[in-house]
Amino acid sequence: MLPLEGYKGGKARDIDLINAARRALYEYIHHGGRDTESSYTFTSQRSERLTEAGIHRWWKNIKAQATVGEWELIHDVTFHDLRHDFAHRAREAGWTLEEVAYYLGHITKKGTPAIQTTVRYTQSSRQQVKNKLVLLKG
Repeated sequence: MLPLEGYKGGKARDIDLINAARRALYEYIHHGGRDTESSYTFTSQRSERLTEAGIHRWWKNIKAQATVGEWELIHDVTFHDLRHDFAHRAREAGWTLEEVAYYLGHITKKGTPAIQTTVRYTQSSRQQVKNKLVLLKG
């Protein structure tokens, strides 16, 4: 588990990482360009830690490296869009709404999954419903 703090509503979140992500994070921590004296995992040249503004600047720079064709696909993609995309893909992979809720940090004060919030992230498209109907006919 990797603890994440300081996000929406001041919530602390723990996330599980697959081994490939763990290895990459380990390599970054031990052999990457981070300030080894800092208590933060993601450091910055401008501040003690990588700030939200720094992350958005990094994202803007990544998108600026896109080809013209790639730019058409990604120019308006936000981090929030990536959360929605993850939620959709998790549901398509068979995750329950409860599992997606826990992973996204959609948890009530009682510690139960906030399903109504998660449902907004995972609403099916009209095309998805049509595809399911085709499967029923077969």
